[in-house]
Amino acid sequence: MFTYYDVDNAPEESKPLMEASLKGFGMVPNLHKILAEAPATYEAYNTVFNLFMKRTTLSPIEQQVVFMTANFENNCHYCVPGHTWMMHAAKMPDEVIEPLREGTAIPDAKLQVLHDFTKALLDKRGHIGDDKLQTFLNAGYTKRQALEVLTGLASKLISNFTNALAHTEPDAAFQKYAWTHPSQR
Repeated sequence: MFTYYDVDNAPEESKPLMEASLKGFGMVPNLHKILAEAPATYEAYNTVFNLFMKRTTLSPIEQQVVFMTANFENNCHYCVPGHTWMMHAAKMPDEVIEPLREGTAIPDAKLQVLHDFTKALLDKRGHIGDDKLQTFLNAGYTKRQALEVLTGLASKLISNFTNALAHTEPDAAFQKYAWTHPSQR
């Protein structure tokens, strides 16, 4: 139902965004091809994604825990393989990647707290209560990082929901990490 645009046929306002995607990723991911339909949404996604990746105090693996928790909870058939690919490319440990893909416990206690905090935010629409926030802080995270998690989730709302609407086909690079939610196997 949605068009997979390329740089040549994209709406004029999306062309610079697509060129930036091509430069940054070496390709234009299918998600970006779909987002090109709505330049404001595409720009919002890129902006929030880049802010989360480049300007938060969460480490790269912590960022991926936030992303993958949202991907799993939002049943994103596109983003789970995409972020699995990213995590493997960054040489992140399988003992973190696989639990995030399967919805099982992460062996690293601090990362598990981050996962639980992120999941609670999603499940409770932010209304998690002071005890869950305190558990997050007691694990060594900060109030700043509690808010930074929201930046990651804002990015995932756009990407996960776009992929649900558009049934975005995973890119060739991600296909070896194809994924189906455990509840649907």
